Amino acid sequence: MKSNIGQFLFGKPAQDRLPDRVHDAIARQQQDSEKLIGWVQLLLVTIFATLYTVSPKTFMNTGIHPVPWALGLYFLFTFIRLALSYRGNLSNWFLTLSVIADIGLLMVLIWSFHIQYMQPASFYLKAPTMIYVFIFISLRTLRFDPRYILLAGATAAIGWLILVFYVIWSERGESMVTRDYVTYLTSNSILIGAEIDKIIAIVLVSAVLAIAVSRAQRSFTRAVTDEIAASELSRFISPEVAARITHANQQIKPGDGEAARATIMFTDIEGFSGVSEKLSPQELAAMLNEYFAATSNVINKHGGVITQFQGDAMLITFNAVKPDPDHALNAVRTAIDITRLCADTTFCHGGKLRTRCGINTGDIVIGAIGSENRLTFTVHGDNVNIAARLEQLNKQYGSYILATEDTVKSCQEEFAWQARGEVTVRGRETPTPIFSL
Repeated sequence: MKSNIGQFLFGKPAQDRLPDRVHDAIARQQQDSEKLIGWVQLLLVTIFATLYTVSPKTFMNTGIHPVPWALGLYFLFTFIRLALSYRGNLSNWFLTLSVIADIGLLMVLIWSFHIQYMQPASFYLKAPTMIYVFIFISLRTLRFDPRYILLAGATAAIGWLILVFYVIWSERGESMVTRDYVTYLTSNSILIGAEIDKIIAIVLVSAVLAIAVSRAQRSFTRAVTDEIAASELSRFISPEVAARITHANQQIKPGDGEAARATIMFTDIEGFSGVSEKLSPQELAAMLNEYFAATSNVINKHGGVITQFQGDAMLITFNAVKPDPDHALNAVRTAIDITRLCADTTFCHGGKLRTRCGINTGDIVIGAIGSENRLTFTVHGDNVNIAARLEQLNKQYGSYILATEDTVKSCQEEFAWQARGEVTVRGRETPTPIFSL
């Protein structure tokens, strides 16, 4: 029951244990918020000082002017606090002291009005400066931490209560308390109910803001967690696929997909079994990482998207995940650049990794396959199978790039192709003409 009420008031909680990188991201946001709070406070004290300077004065016969001193002290405190926020030195105890000091200095400023204007202490209870209390409380919402909102509200309520008791104590020789509202407004008398209303307003505003920020804080934490998860996801799959998943209008389900005319390329390292036999697992992983990093740069250069890694092989798509009107042409260019890269590069541990490529252009389906709890976002269809088969046929023909007739025609005689006859791909009855570079 308590958890249901808490969730109703404060929103759905984030997971119990957040990763350190989530805490770090939230901490950076709060540091930026403290800088913003400091600038707003500096602006407020500047505005208040300007209004005080240009307003007419009625105390020319007295030499006591506490308001400028209070404003100067608060300006100095705010400036120091702003400087410390840029150095990242705002600890929890300093922030707590800062909130109390903010409200405390404002209360001292209000209290000094009766001295400045040589009036009974009850005079300051009617000062419009009291509304600045709500500005200082609301400023704490920028940090997304309800503790400091409640602290500011509690300090303001206690401070105003102290100011009311000071009035009653300082004027104990005279009856300053009235129950007449007109008398309260037209004299220096105080109306206890009006002062209680102010304290109740401070408490309620603080409570409402604290609840609102608690809800926002939980939503913000979940948003940061999701943002980091999406960023990490793009490291395991292509950024284009990650963006397609995370920006889908509805949750992706098994079987969701769309048809597209695209070019598919499969790559595989020649003699990889022999290479892996000579290296330790750590050395093999280092070599593959270097190989994939180099080939990924080539693929990205020509607009391809690595849809899947399969051991030492890659499934690369053109015009499937992101638009590419010259998808066939770019696929062939990618294959050529990869073969050149592998011919010219000696990867770590002295390895030469020759790559075989199979390319096909045709209609495919791109989407999610699997179960409700485990999905793979990939491309599938008959034309995908043909590209996979062509990559394997390179070994038979002694070539490194094989493509279908559809790919060759789409390249518009950009390259010199050699016909290699027709092959019947397993599971198909129609022969497929193939070409090599």
